[in-house]
Amino acid sequence: MSAELLPPVAPDVLADAVEQLSARLRKKLDAAISGCAGQASATADGTVEVHFGEDATVTLRPGPSGTVTNAEQAVCTCLLAPRCLHRAGALGAAPIADGEVDVGGEDDSDTGEAAGPGTTSDTGTGPEEPAPNTPATDVAATVVKPAALTAAQVQAATALWDAAAEALSAGVTAGGAVVQAELLRAAHTARLAGLPRAEAAALRVVRSLRAARERSQGQSLADLTGAFRELLAGTALLASGSADTEAAGSARRVYEQGGSLRVYGLCREPVLSATGYGGVTTHLVGSDGAGYTVSDVRPGGLARVKGAGSASVALGGAALDHAGLARGGLRIVGATVSADGRLGAGRGVGATPMRGVDWSEEPAAALFTRPVREAMAAVLANGAPGAGGPGRTAPSLLGCDVEVIGAAGDSVVVRVAGEGPLLRLRPAHSHPELPHAANLRRIAEHPGLALRVLGRPDLDRAATLRPLAVGPVPGASATLRLPDAWKGRSDLGYDRLQGEHFPRGTAGPADCGPVTAGPDPLAEAPLWRVRRLLETGVAGGRRAVAEAGRGTDEASLSARLTRAELGVAAHLAHALTMEAGRRPRDTFGRLTDPSADAYARAWLASAVHLAAAERSLVVASWS
Repeated sequence: MSAELLPPVAPDVLADAVEQLSARLRKKLDAAISGCAGQASATADGTVEVHFGEDATVTLRPGPSGTVTNAEQAVCTCLLAPRCLHRAGALGAAPIADGEVDVGGEDDSDTGEAAGPGTTSDTGTGPEEPAPNTPATDVAATVVKPAALTAAQVQAATALWDAAAEALSAGVTAGGAVVQAELLRAAHTARLAGLPRAEAAALRVVRSLRAARERSQGQSLADLTGAFRELLAGTALLASGSADTEAAGSARRVYEQGGSLRVYGLCREPVLSATGYGGVTTHLVGSDGAGYTVSDVRPGGLARVKGAGSASVALGGAALDHAGLARGGLRIVGATVSADGRLGAGRGVGATPMRGVDWSEEPAAALFTRPVREAMAAVLANGAPGAGGPGRTAPSLLGCDVEVIGAAGDSVVVRVAGEGPLLRLRPAHSHPELPHAANLRRIAEHPGLALRVLGRPDLDRAATLRPLAVGPVPGASATLRLPDAWKGRSDLGYDRLQGEHFPRGTAGPADCGPVTAGPDPLAEAPLWRVRRLLETGVAGGRRAVAEAGRGTDEASLSARLTRAELGVAAHLAHALTMEAGRRPRDTFGRLTDPSADAYARAWLASAVHLAAAERSLVVASWS
């Protein structure tokens, strides 16, 4: 048995347990948490026991939802309980439970009516991080939004900013259970104050901190840096008191009346979350060209992802599965639609299957006729908030016709038809059990192949597209030859391309030379030095940034950025290193300003500018 058996724990329960420890016991907490590995065992009644030698046993009794939500569900047999190290260690080793956010496309199943304008909006977690323990028929409670943030919300945001600043100052090396508990306490207070988006951002930081300290596979320092940037940017905006209600977010997704709709399937996208959720999202286009989605994401791993691709669509009683919907269509009466285009499945929604459209027919054809530069600008305007904003949604889909040039590393280099730019096609999901990567490798073996590609732009890489589906180019001879049952498209996350699907004569020789992917303005710019400085601060904390600012490293950084006409980046990086090393002390050697506020603001300013500069270079690479 292992610590993986431990049930999720509510953030406030863990924070309370750590707060009750004495200063001496807090110093031993990280060692106690690491000692829990291999000590957990499950009993027949669903409880989990963690044994600490022969003297103490911690028993966790999760509620009906499977989560430990109150202190009484975690008890220890030692004499110091509940203020003991054993109990806090067991709770600290358990995964952190999510707040209540929407997971599917259901809305007001009991009433059949969509949520009205007064309902709070989505938190922005999206299908990749759904909330646990949410029933399959979610009821969106109607809550009247305040016109402005209340004093309690501003105070909670300020407390969360202070906790996040201290966690950033500590870094991964010193960001142990005590620092995480302070952040969880502030996150719970933010939730109680009605700031679920800030709470969700804080939970992402804590999970990433844990993964980084445990050196979990798949955890990257860049992800943790982005999580800190999002948390600090969001809480700074909320703490200023000038934010609107959209910045606060909500625990439920808004579904408004959409009337009658005709939607046509485009493709399916597998969803496999690192937090233990899996499923599928089917992308649709309306008769007016608007984008819609139908999602089925629930607790489960790879098996659920594969099964969900052919599972029934829970929308208005339509007798369709997701595979059929991706190549078919629906006539929906009484539709309910969220702000990001997700279709609801309340009782008042009725849906009737109808014939789908080929990618060469309207309204789907419009996705592939728009110039790539113009389409990319629309993607940024419609689907991706500015860097460092309070929330982040997945970018809209982009379609184009391309010609395959060949493989370059793990990417496929293609050129957009009509003397367009060079693009890199990278797998939309890197899991080896999903066919994304295998399909792209097979496509790379056929230089000269004409493809119609529908995917999601990678906003963190230059001229990179994450394809979700491909199809033949109308009128082209050297293009895909797909079965009639596939209706002219292949979902790269579910369908596997075979040799018979490719035209003869396009397979390139096995010993062909390397393919040049074209210029990469993001890699050529010296901004990577700023990124490394920011990631150094996340990994080693404030002290590591101060050390990096001493000697010739800081001068070299400023000089290279200035020569590249990145003077603002040089100024902000210099200000960050100076603030990191500013630790004024009195005559007795005590810190006169122990707050991490100024350091966090300097780090955030540099991080937001870096994200904006990199985004500009990414956009330019699509020209």
